Amino acid sequence: MDVKKLSRNPLIYVALIGLLFVGGFLLISNLAGPKQITTQEGLKLLSGETVTEVVNTDGDQRVDMTLSKEFEGSKTVQFYYVEARAADVVAAIDEAAPKKGFDDAVPRASWFDGFLSLLIPMLLLGLLFWWLLSSMQGGGGKVMQFGKSKAKLVNKETPTVTFADVAGADEAIEELHEIKEFLQNPAKFQAIGARIPKGVLLYGPPGTGKTLLARAVAGEAGAPFYSISGSDFVEMFVGVGASRVRDLFNVAKENAPAIIFIDEIDAVGRHRGAGLGGGNDEREQTLNQMLVEMDGFDPNANVIVIAATNRPDILDPALLRPGRFDRQIGVDAPDLKGRQRILEVHAKGKPLAKSVDLEVVARKTPGFTGADLANVLNEAALLTARSDAQLVDNRALDEAIDRVIAGPQRRTRVMKDKEKLITAYHEGGHALAAAAMNYTDPVTKITILPRGKALGYTMVLPLDDKYSVTRNELQDQLTYAMGGRVAEEIVFHDPTTGASNDIEKATSIARKMVIEYGMTTELGPVKLGSESGEPFAGRDMGRGREYSETIAERVDAEVRALIEQAHNEAYQVISDNRDILDKLALALLEEETLDHNRIAEIFTEVRKLPERPLWLSSNERPVSERPPIEVPKKDVSLAASVEAPAAAPRTQSGSAGAGHARPATA
Repeated sequence: MDVKKLSRNPLIYVALIGLLFVGGFLLISNLAGPKQITTQEGLKLLSGETVTEVVNTDGDQRVDMTLSKEFEGSKTVQFYYVEARAADVVAAIDEAAPKKGFDDAVPRASWFDGFLSLLIPMLLLGLLFWWLLSSMQGGGGKVMQFGKSKAKLVNKETPTVTFADVAGADEAIEELHEIKEFLQNPAKFQAIGARIPKGVLLYGPPGTGKTLLARAVAGEAGAPFYSISGSDFVEMFVGVGASRVRDLFNVAKENAPAIIFIDEIDAVGRHRGAGLGGGNDEREQTLNQMLVEMDGFDPNANVIVIAATNRPDILDPALLRPGRFDRQIGVDAPDLKGRQRILEVHAKGKPLAKSVDLEVVARKTPGFTGADLANVLNEAALLTARSDAQLVDNRALDEAIDRVIAGPQRRTRVMKDKEKLITAYHEGGHALAAAAMNYTDPVTKITILPRGKALGYTMVLPLDDKYSVTRNELQDQLTYAMGGRVAEEIVFHDPTTGASNDIEKATSIARKMVIEYGMTTELGPVKLGSESGEPFAGRDMGRGREYSETIAERVDAEVRALIEQAHNEAYQVISDNRDILDKLALALLEEETLDHNRIAEIFTEVRKLPERPLWLSSNERPVSERPPIEVPKKDVSLAASVEAPAAAPRTQSGSAGAGHARPATA
């Protein structure tokens, strides 16, 4: 229990004051009131001569008496009686004939008592309602700020992040550096009629450093920086989100030049009118207010909005148009040099062994984001501390990479010799198929140790970063994926369920080749169907499939043909290199994990599959035998001074197979 948080709750103090008030009232009433006696004692006093005055209260069935002599230390006493004794008590009072007489009191509620009886329940209900509002708003003290913005102002006490702490996103840093310069020297841009973008949208896969870039802008700009999450605008009460948007922009305009950072803007900026209900709900009202504020404030107010999302495709088009988010910056997974710089940033403060080469680590992690690389180094440091070592070595880094790719090793899973043998041949089939093809990446690691959900895995890593994939490379990926299944068929004549993931990935690649990439002669370069995984339930309700049943049958036939061709190629490769497969399986059973040097030693005599025939999109078109031009060699001094242009995004992600290395992301 948080004592400090509990002590700040005003209801605690209200309850304590109430208890003190009731306790004091009871104490005072007991001290100042008449002494209470039994009914028998009261009737006995009435039969005596000490009673001077009597008051009989109707309804309460109470008798208050004043005595001429003290009774047990008090001259005023009272007693209560039941209704059955009422006649006896009245008769006793009449016979006593007190000197000062007696009186019958009929109690009547005063207006003040009635007022209190209404006021106290109303106060209790008001306190309850106030407490509920305070709880929904994160504690007491915010009832009157229900519609206020929750944005946090980054101040000097916040740990500063600068552009020097961000690596692998040079283009994004350059774009954001321009915004920093505008905030510091707007006259430079206004002198030539330039207008700084009102909004900057950072988009890209999770973990690529979008929020880190925004924090770096806050550290570099020297201007008020308001940070808020998109979910902070969404509440159960209608109109609260729009009120918070208005308040946020009003505060930012009062402190201009300022920056507003909205993280995960897709929580509030989703496409309007989507969903089964549609309608003008709370989220859409919040988005409408945001659209008005972004395009409605004074262009000279110097308020810049920076937002981050990993789903730009689901944002409302009105939010992305020029005048709101004028500039959209993609933050993708870093390339080889970017990964090396990221590793150097996160390696600060971690004692690395002299044998550790971060460039080698960067080559082993293609497609990793900045968050993945930070996790690799952190896992390596944890493993080093667990083993009571002082330096992070290559062994810890390799284990950390494997943990990030496939999960921790499952040492408690005990496999029978038969299952180990099948796994060895299965992974050997993958590796042999990859090594015998002409367009696959080299095999760098094979293991039959269970890790995560996999009983083993084969790691295939590209030598350089790739941003596009050829048809032959995709076909080699299909063959590589079928290698494990074919090895089980050839050796044991009884395939297992271990190839289910391989078949799933191979089918996915083959279907994309047919309906997205246009890599079949039968159907040609035609995209069939729309993107799958529609994020809005209801947007496409009522829309049928965009191609006929006949085309669907032809698509299935083409997918089956590609898979069958890959199956046959894998069968031929493993049949031609059966001796090498047996040698590889034996080495895996003895050593359990093979690195790239040991694999290269075993694969020295691998017979590669012949080149496939030249593929033509149509047999009726003439084949050009004219080769492409040679790539001009750049001058070293010129290449050092001129920045290379950004490569086109990769449209197909890499390899398939059990436990393969993660590919470059699209």
